[in-house]
Amino acid sequence: MSNSQKIVNYQAINFAQKLSLFSEQWQPKVIAQINNHQVKIVKIEGDFQWHQHKDSDESFFVLEGCLRLDFRDGSVQVNAGEMYVVPKGVEHKPYAASEVKMLLIVPDGVINTGDGEANERTAQGDVWI
Repeated sequence: MSNSQKIVNYQAINFAQKLSLFSEQWQPKVIAQINNHQVKIVKIEGDFQWHQHKDSDESFFVLEGCLRLDFRDGSVQVNAGEMYVVPKGVEHKPYAASEVKMLLIVPDGVINTGDGEANERTAQGDVWI
């Protein structure tokens, strides 16, 4: 096989099936790679921490539940079937009153807790399911 040929997996990725494979929250799992971006799924509940990504936008696609994204000067509610993109450099804090299931698309190497120091909420990178 030449370098220009790739093995193709002709199988759709089922979000519900992938979400059923784990129960921990705030630990995004990679389900696909698109060029230099990773597609991740995550379950969250409760309050996260204030953070920012100085070099990258961050997208939130809500599959189930209701996400609130807090900003220093306001907030936005994102319901199931909706998405929001936080521009790079904007400080934000996700919050979910009850469990939210989301899809995230982020550049390779982006840390979920942003540009600050790692802590107990910092997810291990590149965990595929």
